[in-house]
Amino acid sequence: MIAAQIFKALGDPVRLEIVKRLADGSSHTMNHLSKDLGITRQGARKQIQVLVSANVVYLKSIGRETLVTLDVSALEAARTFITTLESQWDERLLALKNFVENDN
Repeated sequence: MIAAQIFKALGDPVRLEIVKRLADGSSHTMNHLSKDLGITRQGARKQIQVLVSANVVYLKSIGRETLVTLDVSALEAARTFITTLESQWDERLLALKNFVENDN
């Protein structure tokens, strides 16, 4: 399940912060993304690699720099999953409401 991989990747606070930094739609260098994360640059690279493996971000090498870009379509799969769950719960709550109102 693709959504499970995405949620697992986003389940770490450092990786979630990286995604937040990329959410403006622009690409950022590894160096820029690793600033102020409280981990080493190598640690940040490992966290970014987890996001790459889950297809949440992709990398593009330009000379000596590596640009990291958010893949919005991957997040769309997670959003679709949540929307489906939300719809199911809305239906269940409506059924419960109708049951309670009609029982009285």
